[in-house]
Amino acid sequence: MANTSTEMVKIGVFMPSECQLLDMACVDVLFMMSREYLGGLPMIPKHIPNLAPSVEIYYISAKTSPSSSSSCSSNSTPEAAEHLVPPQLPLTAGVKIRPTHDVSSPEVQPGMLDILLVPGPDPAASWDEETLAFLRGHADEEEGEGGKGKRTDVLSVCTGAFLCGAAGILEGRKVCGPRGLQDVLKKRFPDARFVGDEFRWCRDGNLWSCGGITNGNDLVAAYARSSERRLFPGPIVEIACKMAEVGERGQMYEQGQTRFALGFVWQLVKAWFVKSR
Repeated sequence: MANTSTEMVKIGVFMPSECQLLDMACVDVLFMMSREYLGGLPMIPKHIPNLAPSVEIYYISAKTSPSSSSSCSSNSTPEAAEHLVPPQLPLTAGVKIRPTHDVSSPEVQPGMLDILLVPGPDPAASWDEETLAFLRGHADEEEGEGGKGKRTDVLSVCTGAFLCGAAGILEGRKVCGPRGLQDVLKKRFPDARFVGDEFRWCRDGNLWSCGGITNGNDLVAAYARSSERRLFPGPIVEIACKMAEVGERGQMYEQGQTRFALGFVWQLVKAWFVKSR
């Protein structure tokens, strides 16, 4: 396949509730493949950035209400309500991020994005129908809603599988999800085929999913290398993966599920004998 790229790659990071910082951070691997990032590195030959596409990233929250918007005031007008600023969203490690858009923003509607990254939320979280419908719209395998616009690839990281499952987009699909939560996922979403006890990442149609947390780096590397819908030229992908030192782990886990589970339990047992500080 020719090493060509699209002029602009549009990526949404969908965070309707609190999520894991490391899950979200894998989007930076994709940004490292951009003209903007590579163009700022003096050690990179000048012709290299010109091969890469521009990358625009949208950080998307649930719909912003006047009561939660940071720009809300007692005399807010309907016109102002259309431009409400989403409130800061807490991530793990004490980080807070202010989303750039919400699910009602015209720029991020189904058919407008190339990629929708779904970092892992709290598995016990719940979401309203408008939030879930937004995700369903992007997961439609047609090119956008009703076959119009861009086709969106959904990349689910770690417990993002719970959000995708709640939206109904896992039915009949092969899915990974965290290794330690396979039984929980199978019970909650029995119509999906979970393979996360063996596979670090997998793909079914336009849905890509992976195991826990830093497996998101492996997922985005594998996605960028995919030959079916290559948004980034091959050499650009490999340069970014080399710089980030990601994408070298195999698709299948080296350690079996039984050994993984026993190792985890053994550490829990050992913890009983550690004195509290």
